[in-house]
Parts: sequence; C-alpha cells; structure tokens
Amino acid sequence: MAENVNLSKPRSAVFVGLFAILFGALTLYSGGAVLFFDGQARVDAGDYVPFVLWFNFFSGFAYIVAGVGLYMWDNWATKLAEIILATTLLVFAAFAIHILIGGDYEIRTLAAMMLRSSVWLAIVIFCPRPTSAFS
Repeated sequence: MAENVNLSKPRSAVFVGLFAILFGALTLYSGGAVLFFDGQARVDAGDYVPFVLWFNFFSGFAYIVAGVGLYMWDNWATKLAEIILATTLLVFAAFAIHILIGGDYEIRTLAAMMLRSSVWLAIVIFCPRPTSAFS
C-alpha cells in the first residue's frame, strides 16, 4: 500500500534544483575539458588525480538528475542526493589516502572536494522528507 505523504514544495526548491543542475553542467564542462581535450584546460589542471577527475565528471550527470528531482520536489531526489554525498565522501577519503602516501595532487583538487562535500551535505539537509498527511 502506498504511503500517504504530504510534500508541499517550498519556493527555495526551484533555486536549489537549478543550482544543482548548474553545478552539474559546470562539473561536466570543467571535467570534460581536461579529460577529452588536449589543450589549456589540461595544462592548467597540473597534477590532477585521475580517479577523482573521472568520478567528478561522471557525478556531473547525477548532479543534473538530482537537480531536476529537487526542482520537481520529488522524494527520490533525496535518496540520490544522499548517494551523491556518500560517494563523494568515499572518493574524498580515497583522495586523502592518495595524498598521505605521497601521491601528486593540486591544492585546488582538495578545495574542490571540500566544496563538493559541503554543497551536497547542504543539499541533503534541504531535501524533501515525507511526512504523514495525518500529522
């Protein structure tokens, strides 16, 4: 039996949804420029860490999907945002291990992972939570 839920959409859902979509598009653009084009973006990337770059690139697609779900204030967007946050934190931990064992990296990658983790933590906190229509 389907649970009766009441998810009234706050006005801020439009902003958060569009923000996640834009964040995803920028992630795809910046990651794709380094991964697929042999040009200035790749030179500027310096000592990038391939597994972090590939993860962030593919995450850009998930950011866009989550943004659409948040814009529509759909309950499934909460689970996707939680998955994005959890996988980001796992990759961040792997990146920290990479640093600790002496791997090359750019400080901006560390800053970017901190930003991504913070953004998705904030989005998860914001996400819709079903409540009973009878409460």
